[in-house]
Amino acid sequence: MATRHELKRFRTNLADELDSAALYDTLARVETDAARRAVFAQLAGAEREHANIWLDKLRASGVRVRTHHLSVKTWLMRALIHTLGPSSVLPALAAAETADRDKYAHQPDAAQLSADEQRHAAVMEAVVAQDIQRARRLLGTRARRHRTPSVARAVQAEAWHKGVASGNDLRAAVLGANDGLVSNFCLIMGVSGAGTGNKVIMLTGLAGLIAGACSMALGEWLSVTNARELARTQIAKEADELEHAPEAERRELVMIYEAKGIDHAEAKRVAAQIMRDKQKALDTLTREELGIDPAELGGNPWSAAGVSFCLFSLGALFPVLPFLWAQGSTAILHCVALSAFGLAAVGVFTSLFNGRGAAFSAMRQIVIGLIAAAFTFGVGHLLGVSIS
Repeated sequence: MATRHELKRFRTNLADELDSAALYDTLARVETDAARRAVFAQLAGAEREHANIWLDKLRASGVRVRTHHLSVKTWLMRALIHTLGPSSVLPALAAAETADRDKYAHQPDAAQLSADEQRHAAVMEAVVAQDIQRARRLLGTRARRHRTPSVARAVQAEAWHKGVASGNDLRAAVLGANDGLVSNFCLIMGVSGAGTGNKVIMLTGLAGLIAGACSMALGEWLSVTNARELARTQIAKEADELEHAPEAERRELVMIYEAKGIDHAEAKRVAAQIMRDKQKALDTLTREELGIDPAELGGNPWSAAGVSFCLFSLGALFPVLPFLWAQGSTAILHCVALSAFGLAAVGVFTSLFNGRGAAFSAMRQIVIGLIAAAFTFGVGHLLGVSIS
């Protein structure tokens, strides 16, 4: 008979596997490409196989297993899949797989599952790193072990790394909203601590919203613009070197492929073939040597600025709203409560990318935000007393 600690572990493992299966099922339903849909369906099946192992252990111990309810984090990720598409969650899934790759390492009854989880993490890390050949090899091994060669063919049909940047954009957007929320929350708390009236507090909050949003938008525009200009300069230098020193560039390609684990003879053959087409050689050197995607060049500065402005404004609006319907200490309490809610929401969303639990991320965000607000409130109170 399993101990209470073991039963708790079985339930936790079962919930994790069912959540993962639900995510992959959602990906399989939403994905329009047949090859990728087959991959997601296979992964969902593998997660359900893992879940059945823990379900059987619970039933063998006489435990009546209730219907599983998906976690908040899983619901959010499924919503993102439906809203932004399957590729939007790929970085988050990679983070989750990496965080969970060793969760079975110290469980003696889950040795085979531990190997599966480590393989999943390695595959996702390879995909996000755009090391597609390595991802294919890992997934091909997994597919042969489960006797489903269609998965290997599906992965070979299309690289999964397309669209990964959307997940990074989403993470940046969430952090932009967090910046607006925390900065304006602290600003309003500082002014409130000085004992000023509602109108002054509200005007200060709105001024902080507009100033911060404009600053964020300008900073993002400059950052992306400078990155694009630097990328163009580097690509131009690479094109010049390719034109005037093609042999040196060919040797660089050979060394790049050797560093990836390809033997010298094969690396020379591949490099020689690529060098036959100068444009293809330039694209390859740009990606492999400079780490730049020539098709993107760091994104669109105007869209980046617009998103930063809107998300910062959205976050900064939370602390201001209570002063529209309340006054004095009541408004301050409402501001703290609404801001804490916003901080919790940001924490839950960041848990999609950091591999931590939603509750932990939300609580951490709330505690840090409230500490910062309390500090600025105290400073504002001291300054208000000293000035008056």
